[in-house]
Amino acid sequence: MQWENDVARGLDALRAAVAELLLGVQVAPAGVPHALLTETASDRDVDTPMRGSGGSDGFGDAELAASSEESEADRTRLIALVELARTGDSEAFGLLYDHYQQSVYRFLFYRTRSATLAEDLTSETFFRALRSMTNFRWQGKDFGAWLMTIARNLATDHFKAGRTRLEQTTEDMGLHDDATEGPEDAVLAGLTNEILLTALKDLPDEQRDCLIMRFLQGMSIAETAAVLGRSDGAVKQLQLRGVRNLAKLMPDGIRD
Repeated sequence: MQWENDVARGLDALRAAVAELLLGVQVAPAGVPHALLTETASDRDVDTPMRGSGGSDGFGDAELAASSEESEADRTRLIALVELARTGDSEAFGLLYDHYQQSVYRFLFYRTRSATLAEDLTSETFFRALRSMTNFRWQGKDFGAWLMTIARNLATDHFKAGRTRLEQTTEDMGLHDDATEGPEDAVLAGLTNEILLTALKDLPDEQRDCLIMRFLQGMSIAETAAVLGRSDGAVKQLQLRGVRNLAKLMPDGIRD
């Protein structure tokens, strides 16, 4: 599946970022772009306002409608669907669910490390979104960022309430067993997906969520900033601190 390929590439990029800090040299596995530590040309500005239908949306915020989709046709379509869903159109909301469900579930899976819990929280995310559609306001934010904020808050509340223990299972996303030729290759091989994902859970909440969104979700700095309620610069700092702290959490055999 495409999203699994995207996650695998994201894990490779995160692995390279951690390895760079451990080794003090740049590491770029074949086929993987440099470690996402800065904004790239492909990053999209989620805060760029997009014109609505002349302000006649009934909510008074059509001119602030925004979407992070790369295609103008997709941006126009999704904004229109949100506008319809805000008026109570259940079919439009269903189409929004189809578009965003996978990304919300993926975030929650890597946030909770439990497929069952991620499914439950994904359902609750869309239930709350549906219930609150008439209260949704654009404010220059992407609708997907609003959904991700709901999902993130649900996950945070769940663990604060202590209703379950964080599961330690990790799905195999394809371990790297290529032949090693030097210290860089040895470190990359040792940084398995299981080690990375297990260490992620020990990071502070904002750093963990930032790395999940940037590396595993492939979200831009602007999109991540919209979800976290931070500036672009703050997100860059969160990402850098997160990668540094992740490197410190690596097993002794890898850090030595």
